[in-house]
Amino acid sequence: MTNLPQSLSVGVSSFRGRGGMSSSSSSVGAPVNKDRKMQSAEQLVLDLSDPNLRENALLELSKKRELFQDLPPLLWHSFGTISVFLQEIVSIYPALSPPNLTLAQSNRVCNVLALLQCVASHPDTRLLLLNAHIPLYLYPFLNTTSKSTPFEYLRLTSLGVIGALVKVDNTEVISFLVSTEIVPRCLCTMEMGSELSKTVATFIVQKILLDDVGLNYICTTSDRFFEVAQVLGNMVGALAEQPSSRLLKHIIRCYLRLSDEPRACQALKICLPDMLRDDTFSSCLREDPITRRWLQQLLLNVNGNRVALQAGGFDRMP
Repeated sequence: MTNLPQSLSVGVSSFRGRGGMSSSSSSVGAPVNKDRKMQSAEQLVLDLSDPNLRENALLELSKKRELFQDLPPLLWHSFGTISVFLQEIVSIYPALSPPNLTLAQSNRVCNVLALLQCVASHPDTRLLLLNAHIPLYLYPFLNTTSKSTPFEYLRLTSLGVIGALVKVDNTEVISFLVSTEIVPRCLCTMEMGSELSKTVATFIVQKILLDDVGLNYICTTSDRFFEVAQVLGNMVGALAEQPSSRLLKHIIRCYLRLSDEPRACQALKICLPDMLRDDTFSSCLREDPITRRWLQQLLLNVNGNRVALQAGGFDRMP
């Protein structure tokens, strides 16, 4: 893998196929080339069990994963494949601290993560992956702070797996992620990652906030709310210097969702960045009417005559 995997763009590698494993006789009249493709995929999956063939099999499956619509169920239900993936992931833990991960090691595990992302994207395997707690094996990669290319690739592909899980609205997914402390890990990436990894991490936080479970989690205590608000504010300040309309869109959507919670809305009256109140980003949003409307609604929520709760704002929270 010489270039950044395609899986890093959230949802790009989502599989639309449903059902179990394919065979040459699984569909009457199916094109011969489709059967050959699946036979090729099945052989590559078998090769994963051979340490001498594994690296090439990982590379080829990762490169061709979008050609095999039934690949996720095949990966999940084939004997030993997920164990092989976990073995590959765990094998590089010692290289995380002190940070001495090589590009070759990173690329190999990124191929594993790209395949896990397609498993996380498939409707028949998404919850199986979650219920097996596979995402927890990726959290050590999100705890890293090195900005070198091998670590950035690793963070980005790991976020791609989490992003695939949250892309489809599912409270069970959100409950699992917040209970396993994914939010602080995303906030860390939002502060120190590349623009792309920041964008994916912010997208994940956005999807968490859009679920009532996630919004309640973040707004339960003042510490959680202000930690999120501070990171978002710092990102807004950085975008004033290096604009990114894609990243700004996710940030504004996060703020807008926070404003739906009355106590958080009261706090935003004070901590919402002034750069979102003036015309700092007017040129950046000129071609994005949806985000402009979100920003207008955010400002209306924050600056409007909303009645504060009798219990007070976040200063009265536990």
